Amino acid sequence: MSIQLPPLFQSRMQGWLGGEYEAFVASYERPRHVGIRVNTLKIDREAFEAISPFVLKPIPWCETGFYVDESERPGKHPYYHAGLYYIQEPSAMEPAEALRPEPGDRVLDLCAAPGGKSTQIAAKLQGEGVLVTNDISMERTKALAKNIEMNGVRNAVVLNETPERISEKFPAYFDKILIDAPCSGEGMFRKDPDAIRQWEKHSVEVCTVMQRDILDTVASMLAPGGRIVYSTCTFAPEENEAMIALFLARHPEFVVGELPHSPLFAPGRPEWTAGLLESGGGLSPLLHEAAPDGEPLVLSRPEALAQTARAARIWPHLAEGEGHFVCVLEHTGEKAARPTGAAGSAPGPVIGAGEELPAADVGGRTGGPKGKGRQEGRGAGLPRREDKSARPARGRGKDAYVREEASEGDVRRACLEFLAAQLTAPLYGTLLISGDYAYACPVEPSRLRGLKVRRSGFQLGMVKSNGRFVPSNALAAALHPTESARVLNLSSALPEAVSYLKGETLTFDEERIQRADGVEAKGYVLVTIDGYSVGWGKWAAGVLKNEYPAGWRWNG
Repeated sequence: MSIQLPPLFQSRMQGWLGGEYEAFVASYERPRHVGIRVNTLKIDREAFEAISPFVLKPIPWCETGFYVDESERPGKHPYYHAGLYYIQEPSAMEPAEALRPEPGDRVLDLCAAPGGKSTQIAAKLQGEGVLVTNDISMERTKALAKNIEMNGVRNAVVLNETPERISEKFPAYFDKILIDAPCSGEGMFRKDPDAIRQWEKHSVEVCTVMQRDILDTVASMLAPGGRIVYSTCTFAPEENEAMIALFLARHPEFVVGELPHSPLFAPGRPEWTAGLLESGGGLSPLLHEAAPDGEPLVLSRPEALAQTARAARIWPHLAEGEGHFVCVLEHTGEKAARPTGAAGSAPGPVIGAGEELPAADVGGRTGGPKGKGRQEGRGAGLPRREDKSARPARGRGKDAYVREEASEGDVRRACLEFLAAQLTAPLYGTLLISGDYAYACPVEPSRLRGLKVRRSGFQLGMVKSNGRFVPSNALAAALHPTESARVLNLSSALPEAVSYLKGETLTFDEERIQRADGVEAKGYVLVTIDGYSVGWGKWAAGVLKNEYPAGWRWNG
């Protein structure tokens, strides 16, 4: 066997799996499975199948998931940059499927980076409701925010917080919560050799403490009648069935919900936890935490551990995917009706594109409908501020400079004028100004105060020191071509698409710029590939200045 599994791990698995053990071990000799999931915020499954550059094999437990050959390099196709699909390990698609989010739900993805499950949830919400996506690692939230934006998600907030801090701001708020818990990673041994090294440092014991605390905290954030999905990528019963039984003992208002099993999934194994308790074994002291009567807490509700048989285990020798555990936890309280128009159910428009700008929002100036010759970004009525970008910074030497943030009113005016000039459909959410940046926020902004926020919502853009509004690539990636006043469509079959994705300046005749009636060709252009939005360019006199962000560019 090319992968050297830890001896203790082999001994445990052999004892539990018995006659299945040889088939289990043999799975480590097979190559890993690569999957992609169609992003239905941009394209439906059938349309993607019609244009797919890859040979597709359906993933049985995810309607929008497909196996692909890794040699086809799905990350090196323009459609990946257009957000038409997300590259995701096949088993990892099951937790969001089990969560069953629906349009209008308020959803929390607590341990979300790099964002695969969050983008899957967002696709199911279809722009309606709220997605709060979080990761405790600041570094990992960079990839999380990028994937949310590349996939065209409009109704997400990205946080970098602890569960405890989030619970203070969102008590009993969410309808659905996904906990893809930090775990010992036994199910990833074939995919990630580093997981083996971490396991040998007794990470099962470390992880169970985090898992218990996360579950306890999350319970306070779930609305009555809501659903939690708890998942790990490990086989250890201490982190799976035992954690669920411990949670049920501490929170009797929950039960394990039914999880429609794929025929390729195995049920939970409560008897493994019971066996560890009988033998006094296990890698976690929490397994032996006692109730007041001295009995192990995981057994203090006789039916609690038995319920974990309703969970699902995904085994690499039974299904084409890595190891996973998935369990649904249902709150038994009655779901309350949400008032019409409450935040997260029916947000109001930021601005109706093509309408007059409200005088209250633009400092006394109203703007007429967009039309030929209208100035973008600053707008004719936006006063030019003094350029303070070259003001020497105190105490930093003569060559040091600082730039002061724009006022909130400047950013608001510039944003609204750009949206009115550039878009042909309204955006929804609360217009929230944070520094130089403008967002369409899907939650009450007061809930975000005091939290470490990576994205306050759908980032619309920022105001530069010269007063001009620069739209974000997140805005471009989320737009349908019909929502933009100017569109330039590139072909994936020609070098022009990759040239754009590499950040190169391109030349195009005016005739290539598709535009709404009365709109001149010069200005910001939504760039699409085969009709699917990718980013911005600024066209003038036959030259397209490339606005595709450096951190997103094609590097192959």
